[in-house]
Amino acid sequence: MRSSPTISAMPDRQTTAPRVPRHLAIIMDGNGRWAKQRQRPRTVGHRAGARAVNLCIDFCLNRGIETLTLFAFSSENWQRPKDEVGALLTLFLRALEREVDELHRRGVRLRFIGERERFPDAMRQRMREAEHLTRDNATLNLCIAAGYGGRSDIVQAMRKLAALVAAGELSVDDITAERINDALCLAGLPDPDLFIRTGGDQRISNFLLWQLAYTELWFTPVLWPDVDAALLSGALADFAARERRFGLTSEQIAQGTTP
Repeated sequence: MRSSPTISAMPDRQTTAPRVPRHLAIIMDGNGRWAKQRQRPRTVGHRAGARAVNLCIDFCLNRGIETLTLFAFSSENWQRPKDEVGALLTLFLRALEREVDELHRRGVRLRFIGERERFPDAMRQRMREAEHLTRDNATLNLCIAAGYGGRSDIVQAMRKLAALVAAGELSVDDITAERINDALCLAGLPDPDLFIRTGGDQRISNFLLWQLAYTELWFTPVLWPDVDAALLSGALADFAARERRFGLTSEQIAQGTTP
C-alpha cells in the first residue's frame, strides 16, 4: 500500500508507463470535506465530484483502460442525513438523464452493481434503460457501485450457489473460486488491477472485498473534486513500476511462470 504526494508534486509520466491496468477501481472520497473547506453545503461538493467523474471517464478512454468501477453510494450511506441522501439521489438521476447518450456515443457500457430495491422507481427505471441502451458497447465498461456493499455481494453469491445445491443442480465439491466469482456483481469482468482511494483514508470500506484480493492499492490525500489527469497519471506510473507476483517469487515471474 502506498500513499501519493500532493497533487502539485505529481508529474504526468504517461510516456514512461509501459503497463496500463485493465481494470481501475476507485473510491471517490472527499466531496463533503471539499465543500466544508469552502464553507459551502456538502451538496456543492457532490456536484464538484460529478465533474471529476467525467474527467476520470475521459482519462480511462484516452489511456485504453477497459473497465472503470466507481464507488458512488455504499449500502452504509443510507444512514447519512436524509437531505444529503436525497440530494445525492437527485444528482445521480440527473447525471443519468444528462450523460447516458454521450457515454453511449463514445462506446461506454454502463453497469450498475449493488442492491437497487431502496432506490426510487424512476432511478431504477433509468438504470435499466441505460444498461439496455449501452449493452453492446465495448470501448469501456463503466461499473457504478450504488447501494453496494462487498459483504452483501458475497452473501448474495453464496445464496445463489446454495440455491443451486439445494435444487440438486450443483454439488458442494463443485463450489470453486471461479464459481463464486461468477456469482458476484462483477461476473464476466477481470478483477481490478489498481485501486485508488482519494481523500486520505487508507482502507477499502467494504468495497469489492472478494475482487481486491491481489489488487494494487494506491492512496492519496487529494480530495475527489480536485482529482485531475496529472494525479491519475501518477497513479498509473506507480502501478507500472510495481512487480505483481500473485504469491510467486520474483524469479518465477522473471521466468514467465503464471499463477
